[in-house]
Amino acid sequence: MSGNRLRTARVLSVIAATLISLACGTNYAYSAWAPAFAEKLKLSSTQSNLIGTFGNLGMYSAGIPIGLLVDTRGPRPGALLGAVSLGVGYFSLYRAYDGGPGSISLPWLCFFAFLTGVGGCASFAGAVKTSALNWPDHRGAATAFPLAAFGLSAFVFASVSSLAFPDNTLDLLLLLAIATFTIPFIGSFLLRIVPVPQSYDPLPGSLERSGSDASTLLQRSKSEDSRHIVRHLSHEPDIRGLAMLSHTKFYLLWVLMGLLTGLGIMTINNIGSDARALWHHYDDSASSEFVQERQLMHVEILSFMSFCGRLASGIGSDIIVRKLGMSRFWCLFISSTIFLFAQVCGTQIDNPHLLGFLSGLTGLAYGFLFGVYPALVAETFGVNGFSQNWGSMTLAPIVFGNIFNLVYGHIYDRHSIILPGGQRDCKDGLYCYRNAYFVTLGASLVGVGISLWSIHHDWIANLKKRKERERAREA
Repeated sequence: MSGNRLRTARVLSVIAATLISLACGTNYAYSAWAPAFAEKLKLSSTQSNLIGTFGNLGMYSAGIPIGLLVDTRGPRPGALLGAVSLGVGYFSLYRAYDGGPGSISLPWLCFFAFLTGVGGCASFAGAVKTSALNWPDHRGAATAFPLAAFGLSAFVFASVSSLAFPDNTLDLLLLLAIATFTIPFIGSFLLRIVPVPQSYDPLPGSLERSGSDASTLLQRSKSEDSRHIVRHLSHEPDIRGLAMLSHTKFYLLWVLMGLLTGLGIMTINNIGSDARALWHHYDDSASSEFVQERQLMHVEILSFMSFCGRLASGIGSDIIVRKLGMSRFWCLFISSTIFLFAQVCGTQIDNPHLLGFLSGLTGLAYGFLFGVYPALVAETFGVNGFSQNWGSMTLAPIVFGNIFNLVYGHIYDRHSIILPGGQRDCKDGLYCYRNAYFVTLGASLVGVGISLWSIHHDWIANLKKRKERERAREA
């Protein structure tokens, strides 16, 4: 195949990967339809949060098995599996909403939400791996497109919904069912690993891990290309699997990952409920259509600011490490500090016009977190076992996200009343959920403390290494 045709095939694969990724981050749009879904099916806030939690469970728990599938069978099976899982999951939720209360039991609703999470994980894995392998000397730039599309997924679907069919949750769920199946299914046939010429040799600069480069390690290939790079990085640690359990940093990173993602997941899943509670208290004449528009707006803000956070942390971590010679943990300190301010907003904002501060800060902190975390894991434990190590890390959000979601649901339900038609409503405004944000405020303070301790620990470790090198030179 000629050079031009090879390049065209690579470009088409990146375009396909980007479009597929747009269908993969729809779990972050949960708040756009969850309040209306819970209202029509007469679900409590705790039950609604349980459904959202299972969506996150599918996304995070599937990381290791999906990674093995994509590594051994290639990106196309992953994308196809994702298309089917997303389509079945969202179409079943659409049927449940259309059928009304009692049409589908809660365990099945949780299972269908779980399928949407698995589908997003599978299709995204295939998309990112294709981009990373087809452009080995431009890996960061090539994967920036699908990574950005994933972050903007909720923004795109929420925007389309607000423009095309406002206040129509049924049509939004149908759109999600059709689009999340069709896009990955068609795109999967354009996902192709284009052979790298035998003469190709990675540039030394391409071996440096920027924040965005490290993010692409999420689905690093076990091909000859990967092994070639690993040989160049042989001076780095190679800690994987159970061996991580003997290292203090594993527990620090795992707990910090869980705490911070848990904070983000709680607001991501419940910003719609926050908006509804504040508007019902602030202006009881606000129509359901108006409230749903506000809910969609906050989903858009969250998604867009998450995208900005990913970009900022990728660039910022490079500056911090390479230019300033400081620890990459400073990025986590920044993320945890932004989360801290977001929780303060959650406990204080009782004017729905100001709720954008909560959604914006949460999205920024969440994006900042995921923009730098893969680099931290790769730096700490090495690149050889990165896939399984990252899979272990992504189990933390399942634990902490579930805890914070259930806390929110329990507190919201305590302030809710059951209307004659069986729907639940809370008229207490901020106090419907305020105590949940006091809980997460405490968790964010712990996150800030762990980040600072990690920075200090890194500084001590680097100081010891410098002294050892100086002694070696003197000897």
